[in-house]
Amino acid sequence: MTQAKSSNRPTDRKLIAQNRKARHDYEIVDVFEAGVVLTGTEVKSLRLGRASLLDGFATIDDGEVFLHGVHIPEYEQGSWTNHEPRRVRKLLLHKGEILRLIGKTKESGLTLVPLSIYFLAGKVKVELALARGKRSYDKRQDLAKRDADREVQRALGRRNKGM
Repeated sequence: MTQAKSSNRPTDRKLIAQNRKARHDYEIVDVFEAGVVLTGTEVKSLRLGRASLLDGFATIDDGEVFLHGVHIPEYEQGSWTNHEPRRVRKLLLHKGEILRLIGKTKESGLTLVPLSIYFLAGKVKVELALARGKRSYDKRQDLAKRDADREVQRALGRRNKGM
């Protein structure tokens, strides 16, 4: 009787940073998971949970996807080999995914926005969203809908408690 080998690596996601403003400013059409090409000091800085995705966006140049504007601060114990905090980083996606992204961004004016950065089985991954910018009235409608839903939930809770 043979048993399947189990890996000692954890498979759960360890969140490093999240871009909450992206879900407010953009309508998310599709989400992709991409690997990131990093240097050693960048990984060490990320292990400390330090990163900012606020100004981040991705571009497609010559069939490759690059992440711009993501801030990973320098590693304090790093030496002269330390990295530049806002350097352009290459993203690792399958060829089919890249071709699909090229088609979507060219035809309909969609943009690529990083939603979160996390560790998955020891590797750094970025959750990349294909998104369309919202207008201010769309944002107001979303806020009003969320408030209305919250009020309905409160009313149901009160009714269930018999108040």
